[in-house]
Amino acid sequence: MNRILPSALLGLLLTLALSVTACVTQPLGNANSATTNTTPSPSLSPSPPATPITDASAVPVTLPILDAFFASDEAFAKEVKTKLNLTDQQIERLRSVAREETGKLREGNTGYHSGATEAARELAAKRLAEIIGEEKTSQLAALVRERWRGTEGDNANAKDVKTAPATESESSVSTPNAVPTDTRVVVNAPAYRMDVFENGRLIKSYKVGIGYPEFPLPTGLRKARAIIFNPTWKPPDEPWVESSSSQVKVGEKVEAGSKLNPLGLLKIPIGSPSLIHGGKSPAKLGTFASHGCVGLTDALVQDFGKLLAHLAGAKLSDADIAAYKKNRTETRQVILSQPVPVELRYETIVAEDGKLHIYRDVYDRNTNTEENLRVVLEANGLGFEDLTEEEQTQVREALREMSRDSRGKLDQTAAGTVNTAASRSSYPQASPTAVAKQTGKVTPTFKGKKEIVIAIAALKGKGYPPMAVPDLGKGKAKT
Repeated sequence: MNRILPSALLGLLLTLALSVTACVTQPLGNANSATTNTTPSPSLSPSPPATPITDASAVPVTLPILDAFFASDEAFAKEVKTKLNLTDQQIERLRSVAREETGKLREGNTGYHSGATEAARELAAKRLAEIIGEEKTSQLAALVRERWRGTEGDNANAKDVKTAPATESESSVSTPNAVPTDTRVVVNAPAYRMDVFENGRLIKSYKVGIGYPEFPLPTGLRKARAIIFNPTWKPPDEPWVESSSSQVKVGEKVEAGSKLNPLGLLKIPIGSPSLIHGGKSPAKLGTFASHGCVGLTDALVQDFGKLLAHLAGAKLSDADIAAYKKNRTETRQVILSQPVPVELRYETIVAEDGKLHIYRDVYDRNTNTEENLRVVLEANGLGFEDLTEEEQTQVREALREMSRDSRGKLDQTAAGTVNTAASRSSYPQASPTAVAKQTGKVTPTFKGKKEIVIAIAALKGKGYPPMAVPDLGKGKAKT
């Protein structure tokens, strides 16, 4: 039965859907586009490789992720059909199931989100197995992960940008909390933070929005090869697009500068289907806000675009940006002759100059464990036993509390990996919330909390650098 929604509500759903589908990368070339090449700069020096805490192959594959690959890369469906020996009917069923689930994504109004990564992964495994069987579901997941890690080449569907896989010297810095020694951008999803390093020095930090739990930001090394001003946008084949209130149509290009175009002034592809782009309100920074992308406000993304061009040895001035704004109907591509590495991390335990930051495990990766804590401490020349008794107590409590998923539900498996040799009642500094740990419910003290910061005297002068000139969303730096 069809239900007639009030026009105001339909308008709200359209606005929301425009924002959450903005991360599907479109080809760079179009009839009205022009290209600006940048001046090459010296090659970027590599950072030393090391051992990761989490395995990139463990990145979950969900139906919204699958939908994005179908929507953004025309060759993906053909590759899946050939490699997995599927029929046209099976491919269409995969498309339909993935598209249906993407249409259900909704933003939350609290510190938590209605969905969770693990639940989305389990649902995908079930629905895909019903269509192609468990064996081919595993093969499909491996194919998606391979593409998502960028091993097929960055910006694979960008026609005008030459691509190549990252070389060994450009590999991710995978030591916990590693400080890059080269020039690169580092995004840590659980911290909702993006840092810009130039020759090993942190020069700028941004608070960002990240991908929904059902569409998590990937991990690994990408490359920014172009800054696309005035990008066009094609609405995806989703149910909301063809609703009675929709002002856009599936597949019909929305021109650059249109109020219906959610990409804003510019986008920066970092490997299909992810982008760094604007269009977010300041309130969305530090929240779930995109389909596997890094979200900024329009003011911030312009500031970041100028900085990115500088890192690539190019000149992109306020006057240049003003000129691009003046003619919003013309798409301009600033090609970065020297691509800038963009490292996507998932670190929920971060040592930072005398403090230990423990972030919520937003993507259900079971990372807030005492084992991982010890790895982080050892990377900074400490053992767990080097902490005072009070610090050990506080850290264990924080690990338990931040073992919560995007919905605020306590992960009992993760929480159970924290050393519980001592009785909880014997902890002298235990939080008042300790009595509620086994319920899995959100306690008043930690409701909506995204991190716990603990002072650790032995970490003074060690670890990852604090945010540099953090910008909180209005384009003006806060000292």
